[in-house]
Amino acid sequence: MAEIHVSISAQPIFHLGSVEFTNSMLTGVAVSVFLAGFAYWFSKNLDPKKPVKGIQNLVEMVIEGLYNLMVSIAGERKTREFFPVIATLFLYILFSNWVTLLPGVGTIGITSTREGKEVFSPLVRPPSADLNATLGLALFSVIGAQVVGYKYMKLAYFKRFFNFSNPGRFILGLLELTSEVSRIISFSFRLFGNIFAGEVLLVVSLALLPFLAPIPFLGLEVFIGVIQALVFAVLTLVFWYMATIPHSGEHS
Repeated sequence: MAEIHVSISAQPIFHLGSVEFTNSMLTGVAVSVFLAGFAYWFSKNLDPKKPVKGIQNLVEMVIEGLYNLMVSIAGERKTREFFPVIATLFLYILFSNWVTLLPGVGTIGITSTREGKEVFSPLVRPPSADLNATLGLALFSVIGAQVVGYKYMKLAYFKRFFNFSNPGRFILGLLELTSEVSRIISFSFRLFGNIFAGEVLLVVSLALLPFLAPIPFLGLEVFIGVIQALVFAVLTLVFWYMATIPHSGEHS
């Protein structure tokens, strides 16, 4: 029997031509399909004539709570503009984090031989536990802020990074540019580190004591999954909102 271990990188499951499909890629696609399918089903079953109950009540409570939180940060007008993207980002990261809680994650997979050794590859891996996926999310967040800034202030937005009017503004611009790049690193590593650590903890506890040991950690992972998704979404909203506000020397 192959030894079960947790790899820091996503493991390939199969190849389609020259394209390598990893377990985190397949899980990410599954999460996207699930959310899209649920949204379609939910919208088709909405009936204003029926009383709100059950899952509809839960979904509306989550959406309304997230919307009100965004309004308190960015105001009503910009929340209406950013809400669809930020809410989608939050839900995708949330369910990507919660994939860790599914039975068999980390323990059900395939065994292959590489370099003369048997290697176990789980079929399911949370996208948030893959640095490539979290880096992609971080790039989306930071590049999205530049797109929003350009939309509101056109080319004047980039004066916050490249301002040659005097040495002081030039140095401040370089610091601002460095800050934008550092956000990519902090975003990707924060999300990856927290979810990957939780995955390792659950796999190890399952291996040591399959039934009792993981129970306390499951509740912890539910909480961490919510917090990490909320932090990522709220920080993205803050950065996008700040991109719409002119700095000194910028004009809309």
